Amino acid sequence: MSYKHILVPVDDSPISYAAIEHAEQLAKSFDSHVTVMSVLSVDPMVGVDFYKVMPSITEYVLAAEKNAQARLNDIQQTLIQHGISTDIKIVHDVPTATGILNIADELNVDLIVMGSHGRTGFKKFILGSVAQEVLGQCPIPVLIVKSQISKSE
Repeated sequence: MSYKHILVPVDDSPISYAAIEHAEQLAKSFDSHVTVMSVLSVDPMVGVDFYKVMPSITEYVLAAEKNAQARLNDIQQTLIQHGISTDIKIVHDVPTATGILNIADELNVDLIVMGSHGRTGFKKFILGSVAQEVLGQCPIPVLIVKSQISKSE
């Protein structure tokens, strides 16, 4: 089995960076291309009449995009410096799992490497599980990372 194109969805959590580390090791082993992505989820204020006139909300949405772009640029530069061919993508206005699945399909990736916070019980029920949703709907392999790689590995 060979993975020529790996998709890595990230947010600003430490577990996302652990997923990046795993994807980097796999990419080096298989000479894979990596696409790193973030989803700016559906804005709960879309459709609210005062949305466009609320500067604080508009500023929040713009700041979220700016932060995601900066994070993706940093990750891309690091992977490129480590010899990994890398692209980045930001997806807007869809639920996170949907955005991940859409990009995986659009890019025809071979593997998704993503972090999972490992929530259980009530927290999982309330907060949902993006990883679980992707696993349940994705026709390609999905590697779920739950912790960082040990420096001795």
